[in-house]
Amino acid sequence: MNQVTFKMLSSDDNKRVLMNKLENLLNLHGEVFPMDNGYWIKFEAHQVEESKSIPHGVKYSLTLHDKNNQRVIGYDNAHSFKSTKRFSARKETYDHIHKKMEIIAYEFESADQLLEDFWKSVDYYMENNI
Repeated sequence: MNQVTFKMLSSDDNKRVLMNKLENLLNLHGEVFPMDNGYWIKFEAHQVEESKSIPHGVKYSLTLHDKNNQRVIGYDNAHSFKSTKRFSARKETYDHIHKKMEIIAYEFESADQLLEDFWKSVDYYMENNI
């Protein structure tokens, strides 16, 4: 029987893995992807000093625009907003999602998860609104 061995990553290894994943997002900065149906996607992402409002150290904006250049979906942390949830704490949230005029808090987990969540939202929107 074959034995499987697992190698534990050191904290330095974990940081390198996270930085590589972050690089994938940062490399998309400035990219615009036109779609056949007239819609288009724009990526903005750059590294900033980690702060209370941007603890992950990346300022980003991932957006889907319609044929009229109106943003219909946007994941960003470009500005703060107060949660509209009735019993939410008085915390200002920076990571959030724009769905037309609605703003929803977003929990940034990782650059990879952000990209995956954005593309899922784009797919869902395209399947249900076109």
